[in-house]
Amino acid sequence: MPTTASASPGAGPAPDRAGGAPFADVASSGSTLRRFLHGLPGVDAVGLEARAAALGTRSIKTTAKAYAIDLAISMVDLTTLEGADTPGKVRALGAKAVHPDPTDRTAPTTAAVCVYPDMVAAAKAAVAGSGVKVASVATAFPAGRAALGVKLADVRDAVEAGADEIDMVIDRGAFLAGDYLKVYDEITAVKAACGDARLKVIFETGELSTYDNIRRASWLGMLAGADFIKTSTGKVAVNATPANTLLMLEAVRDFRAQTGVQVGVKPAGGIRTTKDAVKFLVLVNETAGGDWLDNHWFRFGASSLLNDLLMQRQKLATGRYSGPDYVTVD
Repeated sequence: MPTTASASPGAGPAPDRAGGAPFADVASSGSTLRRFLHGLPGVDAVGLEARAAALGTRSIKTTAKAYAIDLAISMVDLTTLEGADTPGKVRALGAKAVHPDPTDRTAPTTAAVCVYPDMVAAAKAAVAGSGVKVASVATAFPAGRAALGVKLADVRDAVEAGADEIDMVIDRGAFLAGDYLKVYDEITAVKAACGDARLKVIFETGELSTYDNIRRASWLGMLAGADFIKTSTGKVAVNATPANTLLMLEAVRDFRAQTGVQVGVKPAGGIRTTKDAVKFLVLVNETAGGDWLDNHWFRFGASSLLNDLLMQRQKLATGRYSGPDYVTVD
């Protein structure tokens, strides 16, 4: 099914998706939005987890594994989100994103470097001319506990510094209290503040308690204009899992079937090994389909994952693992 123009790389802000058929009046009031979200089919938790587990047992051959490793590298948002981040650390991370393996220039670049807003300029300079995007968390990340004006200022600062992508967090308190319209309005306001930057909407699935809530949050984010829906901040105990990512992949698949708008998915937090990454790629292919097997539509929010991908890539090429100094420790 074709995507809308807003789904194309480099396109401007998405249209108000709730304002057109088949969701013309879904966000006209808090009650209509609630009625829509609570009218979504309930999630069969046992069935969801069983399917995720079954897909996770798939094995792939050596040639396919080499392709999967390079694809996964190209999908990594190489991330540093620590209070001790410095311009030097961000420059080093940017250099690694551009040339993940300095000894092998055939290794693909990562999709993006993800940093706090005050580090965007340093990241932008580090990846200049490479095609690597700069993503910035915003909206009072990771808790999202701030007034809307503060959140929008956070977004504008990042965009003005050169961010290509904004990763926002939803107000989980408002969502869990059932104030869906507040969450919807915040997402639409942030989307407007992004300008040409793509918007990833983080749900913090580990705090949403139920699979039904994750499905509702997915549809809410997409209706409000998200370019990506993202599982987690990586700052809580439960982050991306095969089951919650499978559920979100089902949501973007169904949303495109009904609207023609394609939305990306980004699992983040806890994905550390090549084996994990391959399992998620299988989920993408078997659930949403091959159209999502591209870094414009699927990302890994990770820091340590890249190192393991590089180690496994080198093992396939040479038949042996390199020593502990083969990759940099981020």
